[in-house]
Formats: sequence, C-alpha cells, structure tokens
Amino acid sequence: MTAVHRDGRSLDALVSWNADWRGLKVAVLGLSVTGFSVADTLAELGADVLVLSESASEDHARLIPVIGARLQLGDLGSVPAELVDFAPDVVVASPGFPPSHPVIEWTRAQGIALWGDIELAWRVRDKVLRADGTPAEWLFITGTNGKTTTTQLTATMLLEGGLRAAPCGNIGVPVLDAVRDPEGFDVLVVELSSHQLWYLGLTDPVAQPVPYATTCLNLADDHLVWHGSAAAYRDAKALVYRNTRVACVYNKADAATLHMVEVADVVEGARAIGFGLGIPGPSDLGVVEGILADRAFLDDRRNSALELTTVEALAEHGLSAPHIVQNILAAAALSRSLGVEPTAIRAALEGFRLDPHRIEVVARAAGVTWVDDSKATNPHAAQSSLRAFPGAIWIVGGDLKGVDLSDLVAGAGATVRAALVIGVERDEVLGAFARHAPAVPVIEVVPGDTEEVMTRVVELAAGIARDGDTVLLAPAAASFDQFRSYADRGDRFAEAVRGWIEAGNAGDAGGRTPDGGLHG
Repeated sequence: MTAVHRDGRSLDALVSWNADWRGLKVAVLGLSVTGFSVADTLAELGADVLVLSESASEDHARLIPVIGARLQLGDLGSVPAELVDFAPDVVVASPGFPPSHPVIEWTRAQGIALWGDIELAWRVRDKVLRADGTPAEWLFITGTNGKTTTTQLTATMLLEGGLRAAPCGNIGVPVLDAVRDPEGFDVLVVELSSHQLWYLGLTDPVAQPVPYATTCLNLADDHLVWHGSAAAYRDAKALVYRNTRVACVYNKADAATLHMVEVADVVEGARAIGFGLGIPGPSDLGVVEGILADRAFLDDRRNSALELTTVEALAEHGLSAPHIVQNILAAAALSRSLGVEPTAIRAALEGFRLDPHRIEVVARAAGVTWVDDSKATNPHAAQSSLRAFPGAIWIVGGDLKGVDLSDLVAGAGATVRAALVIGVERDEVLGAFARHAPAVPVIEVVPGDTEEVMTRVVELAAGIARDGDTVLLAPAAASFDQFRSYADRGDRFAEAVRGWIEAGNAGDAGGRTPDGGLHG
C-alpha cells in the first residue's frame, strides 16, 4: 500500500528537494546532532515538525523554535499523548531508538511511515548538484569494527585524487548536513551503523539508496541488545550492499561478508571486490611480499597488479597493524572504483594519522609501552588489538552490551601476560578467564569514583610491567558504565599514565606484585 499524507498526497512523490513537502506532519524522535539535522531539514522544506526527546542541549532547545519547529521534552518510555494528538504522516527516528522501543512499535502498528535520517537524506540528495547536474555519488561503509578509520581513509584518498569528498553519517557529521552543504561534493563517504541500516531496511523501494560502491568490513557479535539477536544484527549489516551499482567490497578473511555480497540484490554489472592480507587474486586487493597490491582495477588483472604502498612505509606512520592494513585495502578498493590513481592513494597515506584512542601509543617509559585503544568497544576490535600487541598486559571490561567474551578470552586473551578487569560487569569477565584462560594472572579493579579508576589501573599495571612489556587498554566493551564515552575512558587512561610518569614512578616499574585482587 502506498503511504499517503493526511491530505491524500502520496509520500512516493517526496523524492526531491523540490517536491512539495509543505504541510507534511513529521514527528522527529531524538534531538542529538542527527535529530537536529532532521528537524532543520524538514523545517526548511516547509513541513510541520514536532520534535520529541527526553533531553536536549541548551543550543538545540533554543534553536528548535527559531527554525520553525516545536519541541516536546519528556519521558519517552511510553507513547506520549502529544505524539498521538499530533497524528504524524511520518516519524523520523534518530538511530538510538531500537526496534523494541515503545514509540517505534506504536509507529509501526499504526501503519505510519517510519524513516531514518539516511532515507530522508537520499530523498533530498538533489539539494546541491554537481557541475554535470547530478547529485553526489554515495559510498557506504559499515562493519563491526574499523568503520570510522576506513571512512576517513577513503575520504582522504578521494580528496588526494582530486574529488570533493565528505566523510559523513555515523562518523559524526550528519548526512543531511553534507547533502545541504552549499559548496557541494562529488562523493559522500557515508559511515553507517547497524542501527541506521536497520531503518534503511524499512525504506520504500522508491526511496532506497543506490550507492556507487559499498563495503562491510567484518562481522562479529555486537549491539545484540539493540537488535534482539545476532541474526538481526547480521541482517541489518547485510543491507549495506543492497542496490550497489559498481563495487561490493568484502573481506576475504570474513566469510559472512562474502555471503552478504552473494545474496545481495545489486544493480546488474556490480562487481565483487575482495580485500585481504594474503596474495590477491584477480578482482582482489591484497599484500604480496610486503607490497599492498591492486589486482581489481586494471585492464590486465589476470597477469599483473598495481603497487599502492608498502607495509614498511605504513609502519613509519603507525599504520602497519594488520587490522589497519585491512582498513587501508578496503578504502583503496572504494577509491579505486572511482578512478583514484595509486600515486594519490600512496600520497594520502603518507599524511594520514589515526584518530585518538585507536591503538594510540600514549607513552613509553622504563621500557614499558602504554597503548590506548579505548575505541575497541567489542570483542572483535579487542582481538585485533591483542594480535597487534601479543603478550600485552590487557585492560579489559566495561558494559558488555549483551556480548559474551568467552571466545575472545579463550583465543587471543589466553596469550596475554596478565589482565586487569574493570567495569561493572566484572563477574562475567572474571568468569571467562577462570573457565577459558586459568593460567593468565587476573587483577580485579574494584570500582571507585570515575576519577580514580584509571589511576588505580595504571598503578596496578605498572606494578607487574617488565622491560619490553606493552600495557594495552582494549576493553572489548562499551564505556558508559563508568565513563562518559570511550574517548573519556581513553583520555583518563592517558592522563593517569602521564601523571604516573611525571611523579617519577617510571623507574620503579617491574617486578612488584599488587596487594590483593589477584586471581589465576
């Protein structure tokens, strides 16, 4: 059945910035950065906008009436009467609202059109056009881990190749802000969370995005509480490949991503492009004797390859960890699909630096290296870190998000020299070590005030660290149980490390055993 306005007009007609959006009644759920971009866009289009949110920043609360929308703050644990009375034609939800949320369930039960910000952005993508009169091309990037780094790498490569590119989406810049930028872009490099992809799964065919090239970098259990099951999470991720026009980039080391490509409904002629750390086959990107090579985007890909860069060159810029090399290969595949030359890719990598809290060395003192990978918020990401720093003293724990750490502890976790367990869900982590890695010494860090957690962690780690050791913060868990964010967690770790060194303790590292809390 075709969705319609209250006045009888079809929502299918709303697939252009220049369509008649006037009078469309839209309820916007959530007033984060994404929610505000949605409200601002719809208000500019002339829609009747009601924003419902449990909280709002001072700036957003002040600006909502200025842009011509209304704001209703209050509890959204049940369906608010204001929403029912408003009788929206469309509800646009911020990605934090899970399928099980009462307002989402009510919206679907009422048969009201439910959109995410990505669908709205695709509908109005012609707001700013390129010189040839067409909207920007879209690249889609998802995966359990590595999304942001790959998005940044891809945008950097495209820019070096002479294309106006904007990293946006889940990376922090709403897609709607990029679509409406008056300068315009040639390419939007869109990072997509599984939450945003779930909403795209509800999209009417007339408004489904048709991306130029896409990738799912990897798949591992995450956000299971939000999605309800591992299968639902997987199915959401697989939507990234739908309607791909040119290149479906997948991870040769992750069979799940290949299966997603094999079953995806793509535009005829779209190619499957693999990436991996081994020797590439035709239509792949890989590594040959330390050289990152492209055998996908050249005429004679059966018999030759193009050199992109070397692992040695990447090491000079802190980019040689295996999982980062995988990200680079995926980004290169997306960039090459748009014609970016190998020389531009190499130049882009020479100036690229990872964001903070991604395998970031925060200090070296008394022979001990302290590494902040607070962005490793799930087991798959932590596994990559542990493989990059074998035998590390591992700081692990936090909000597990419904994910079991048993496999991680039994595998890479069993190789660590010691583990320091933080967070409110310590019992689960301690139990995993007791069952699967009983030989690993485990120190339980009993929580105190947030201000004290990392100071205590650093003291305990320093007490067992020896010359040549790495102390690795790779929690395999979210941070909100004890910290404001993964960045706050990483910042506090780095601050504690620096404070410990500046206090003159670095010369005392090694050989000490902390009093109490030691298991294993």
